[in-house]
Amino acid sequence: MKRKLLSLASAIFALCTSVNAQDFDYGKFSYDELNSKSYKNDTSAHAVVLQEYGNARIGDADRITLEFDYHVKIKIFDAKGYANGNIEIPIRVNSNSGEEVSEIEGITYYTNEKGEAVKEQLSPKNVFTVKQNTYWNTVRFAMPALHEGCVIEYKYHLKSPYIQEFRKWDFQSDIPKVYSEYKVQLPAVYNYKISLRGVLKMLEGGKYKPELERECFSIGGIKADCSRFIFAMKDIPAFKEEEYMTSKNNFLSAIYFELEDYTNLNTGSKVKLSKEWRDVDRELRSDESFGSQLKKKDFFKEKLIPVLAGKTAPLEKAQAVYHFIQKNIKWNHFYAIYSFDGIRKAFEKHTGNVADVNLALVVALKSAGYDAEPVLISTRENGFITKLYPVLTEFNYLIAKIDIEGKTYFLDATDPLLGFGTLPMRCMNDQGRVFSLDKPSYWADITKQTESGTYVLDFKLQENGKLKGTISSILTGYDAYRKRIEISKFNTVDEYVENYDERMPRMKILKSDVKNVDSLDRGVIEYYEVEIDLYDNLDSKKLTFNPFLLHRIAENPFKLEERTYPVDLGVASTDRVSLNIELPANYKIEYSPKNVGLTLPDNGGRFVTNFETIGNKFSFSHITQFNKPVYASSEYPYLKELYNQIIQAQKVDLVFTKG
Repeated sequence: MKRKLLSLASAIFALCTSVNAQDFDYGKFSYDELNSKSYKNDTSAHAVVLQEYGNARIGDADRITLEFDYHVKIKIFDAKGYANGNIEIPIRVNSNSGEEVSEIEGITYYTNEKGEAVKEQLSPKNVFTVKQNTYWNTVRFAMPALHEGCVIEYKYHLKSPYIQEFRKWDFQSDIPKVYSEYKVQLPAVYNYKISLRGVLKMLEGGKYKPELERECFSIGGIKADCSRFIFAMKDIPAFKEEEYMTSKNNFLSAIYFELEDYTNLNTGSKVKLSKEWRDVDRELRSDESFGSQLKKKDFFKEKLIPVLAGKTAPLEKAQAVYHFIQKNIKWNHFYAIYSFDGIRKAFEKHTGNVADVNLALVVALKSAGYDAEPVLISTRENGFITKLYPVLTEFNYLIAKIDIEGKTYFLDATDPLLGFGTLPMRCMNDQGRVFSLDKPSYWADITKQTESGTYVLDFKLQENGKLKGTISSILTGYDAYRKRIEISKFNTVDEYVENYDERMPRMKILKSDVKNVDSLDRGVIEYYEVEIDLYDNLDSKKLTFNPFLLHRIAENPFKLEERTYPVDLGVASTDRVSLNIELPANYKIEYSPKNVGLTLPDNGGRFVTNFETIGNKFSFSHITQFNKPVYASSEYPYLKELYNQIIQAQKVDLVFTKG
């Protein structure tokens, strides 16, 4: 009898957790692996990692380097798992040195039509290095001869001069893993802080005890002992991404390393790398690309005279300065916390990175008399920031902060369509670190953004079966921003309206008016006089009508049985729709939707509908409201059920009959 995959997993686990844990043999396979049709712990998986091994250590050759070996074997069940055969290895580079990948080997195992096992080797000719940008390259290769049911195996060696960036280890990925192990050897002269993220636990209850290795590290005739760690997990579930989340790196179960200090082998003195915030503040204030730029407010003094002319209200003046920078420095889509070329050159060239743009905004606001400050943040895609100690490399973006008449505004002038005080969604990520030239830095909650849409539909049902009337709406906050993005895709507002008309085949726009598209600090207003082909005629004695004309939800975005990470909507939102219809005199309402009132715990949100009739007129309104931008994983079942109930409520029809 052939062993099941789980039995194979147990054997692997027993082997790898022995006292002398080490890499598994390369180039070997079993028919159990080739013949398995699914993974018992997750039958929906398109692929599963059978074995994964990593080994990282500080090399002691001519120069100190980080040496990293990676080896993995993956079972691919079907064509949707083929993506696991396209390998990308990101490597850091700079002008002097960089990371190097070597010793790449790969094999694909599969059975041919005769049922014979076949091995196909990865050719070195199919390994490529692609330049991504100034700081990153990617080594790419595709495993050969991918088949449904095949097993792929590959390994490589990476050498890095960046010992401060010790290789982290992701136990979790988008496919499940039977077993994953990471062996780490750290010389005693290097002191790393080791942290486990995610909800999964290490083997043996999450405890890992280092083993001492005598004189395992030597350079320049000086020897040092090492600590050896073996981190391992088994039966690791896949990390399943879903809508409304920040970077998955915030939630993946993984081991991270941060170099806190090291011993200088020449002098014997300890060099501390883990700093306090006051040390970082001092460095940033004196940095030519940061603090020095904040002192250049005289550069904007003359330029702001015509901008501020005739404006007296503090908010109005600040908005004018914001739009001045917004129009004069175009963002080059490069993230940074330092102004590479300086704000003067960025202004003269009318382009720069995000720090160029928003440091210029801070300086211009200071020049206008405001106490503006730069704020370092990490974008949603970049992940959360460590709060216990400064890790400046975790920040990748810079915005501005200003207080006006007791209200705090966070600003980002990189987008020509953003209104004053509205941040792009990429910035909606927890807290930022606020810096000043003369005060200590501090953490600040990013002001929660909001969005709202109010829609009013007034119609009269004509004797010919058409609905005739008006649709009006006002959008504010992030809703208005999204609408401006939609309109900006067309050369004119008229083209946008024409496209809207074409996308609605049963509706004809008779007249339109769209306001405040260019007034970024005001809501976008749309007004349409329309005619809708609702029924071919009114001869039928019974007519049905779904009153959810706008924003009907077709599918629940929340599908997981359990979600271990928060639901991050980014913004709090309110959506109101009011529908008013006058029926012909000879029609009456036979069946109307029941009023619905659904709420989330702790005033987290609600979905409410209300139906009323007066004579031959009826009104139907519904409101969908989410009061929080972020919901904890414990609130996930309530959100999921709320969407289920909304979808069901929107399937109910109104029925009216001829008298």
